[in-house]
Amino acid sequence: MKSNLLKIFMIALLPCFAASCVDNVPEVEKLPTDPVSFTYRIDGDYHLDYYIDSEITFINTSPTEPAAGSEVVWDFGDGKTATGNEVKHPYDVAGTYNVKLTINGITKSQVLMISDIKPLVSINPIEGGVCEVLSSKVSFSLEVPNPANRELEYLWTFPARTKNVVGEDVVTSSDTLPGEVIFGNVGSQAVRLLVKMDGRPLEEAVLNVPVGYNEAVPTLYYAEVGGHLMAYKLISNKPENMDILPFDLGIASGDHPFTLLYKEPSLYVLDAGTGWYFQNEEAQASGGDGKISVVAKDGSKLETMLSNAGGPAFQDPFYGCIVDNDLYFTDRNTGVIKVPLATRDAVYSASEFPYFVQHTTLGYYGGSPYSWSYGCIGGSIGQINGTWYWCKNYNGQGIFRWKNADILLTAITGNGTSPDAGCALYGATFLPKSFAYSTKSNKICFTLFGANVEGFYACTIDEMNAITNSAGLTPYKKMFGELGFVPNKAGGAFAAKEGHTSEFVAICQIAYDEVNDCAYFAYRNNHNDALCAPTGIYKYDFVADKIEQVSVLNKEVYGVVVNNTPSKPF
Repeated sequence: MKSNLLKIFMIALLPCFAASCVDNVPEVEKLPTDPVSFTYRIDGDYHLDYYIDSEITFINTSPTEPAAGSEVVWDFGDGKTATGNEVKHPYDVAGTYNVKLTINGITKSQVLMISDIKPLVSINPIEGGVCEVLSSKVSFSLEVPNPANRELEYLWTFPARTKNVVGEDVVTSSDTLPGEVIFGNVGSQAVRLLVKMDGRPLEEAVLNVPVGYNEAVPTLYYAEVGGHLMAYKLISNKPENMDILPFDLGIASGDHPFTLLYKEPSLYVLDAGTGWYFQNEEAQASGGDGKISVVAKDGSKLETMLSNAGGPAFQDPFYGCIVDNDLYFTDRNTGVIKVPLATRDAVYSASEFPYFVQHTTLGYYGGSPYSWSYGCIGGSIGQINGTWYWCKNYNGQGIFRWKNADILLTAITGNGTSPDAGCALYGATFLPKSFAYSTKSNKICFTLFGANVEGFYACTIDEMNAITNSAGLTPYKKMFGELGFVPNKAGGAFAAKEGHTSEFVAICQIAYDEVNDCAYFAYRNNHNDALCAPTGIYKYDFVADKIEQVSVLNKEVYGVVVNNTPSKPF
């Protein structure tokens, strides 16, 4: 009986449930539609690319019907018109067009972008995966979109010392596709293709082919001023009939990339940004725009490690080094910040990235016999045999040294006790900027910017420790032939200056090549002293004790670093 009553009760509830479901269904709001509308498409091989000559189909999708005696009128924005619900129209000239559809006096407009034809050139896969100088056979693929089947002419241009497979020089070719070629120089080899379509030249296609050496050698990376990050193979036994040209990584150097660092397989770029020099308090407080970027060694990937956008300008990354799995960078004048190498897309904050060491956490601050004070501007920093070396050139000048155990737990305001490692080249007259240490020759090379001592020097650390005046520097100054890294006329400057306070930023880094026991640095002439050594990248050979200019000539460069892992391309 209870069961029957339950069934009757449930049946009685069904209309309620049904009514409830109907009541909860929302009404569909009919949104207003444009009275005039249209779509367009391209059929065929280039349906995704709106090239000139492509036949574009325009379709009227308007809910509005034309009134009696009127038409559906199209204006293609190039001076041509048509009528009808579906029309076809090609464009002869690349550009941006305002397409209009008018029905009953009502007009709908849409912007349409038409691209010019661009030849698409690529390299076919190379046997072994690496293009080597004098041996790898290179062939190309080419696509030239040609919707109207116009007449095409080709002019290929190859870099010097390019040959075909039978050893003949290849300078130009008018073939649609040239045969296999072999490159005779190392570095980015520019292959150019100019295509004419019915006699009209299209935009030139340029393909940079990365050609490696046929032996594994170290690689020098450098940051061109206002240019790109570049890679240069360090070849000591280069054949006479071969040029060693740089590889263009295709990545902008940045504003002031004073330091480049390398740890396999990545290049780290420390860019101090635009406002790196002394500024007013407001700019110092929020004018930061520096960052640390991580670049794949072949330029195939670019990531941001740490950004200081909008932060204190003086806490942009200036100089630095890598120790184990951490990157240490110096800000302008306060301290050193430690960042794990795995860090990506971080924004600098003092809480997340506290100082590893500050001026006030070392006994040098107001100490004796060596001292620095707040505002002590820094230069290159690194470790030599477990001891930190940090160049300072304002409010305490010298190469200050300490060990991790010397870092104080509590900041001091003065009267500190200097660490046992002491300070080399101490005093207002030297102004050291950068250094590098030879692990093979056990010598240190360094640059000085002080008046009358400007230049590049190399000696043992004991010899450097014994230098107390300019006369003590004389035996260790290194010259580039008769043209030294010193001013050669009255009032001349040692090197280029920047910023409204005219600060020296030339030779901001020295890179050590441990394979060949050489140091590399970029020197920037002061732009008006023709008697000085020319602007460019130089090599100092610790064993031969001489300086020579690398074949990267007349290029202004900031940071430099060596990838000491030998390789053929990168």
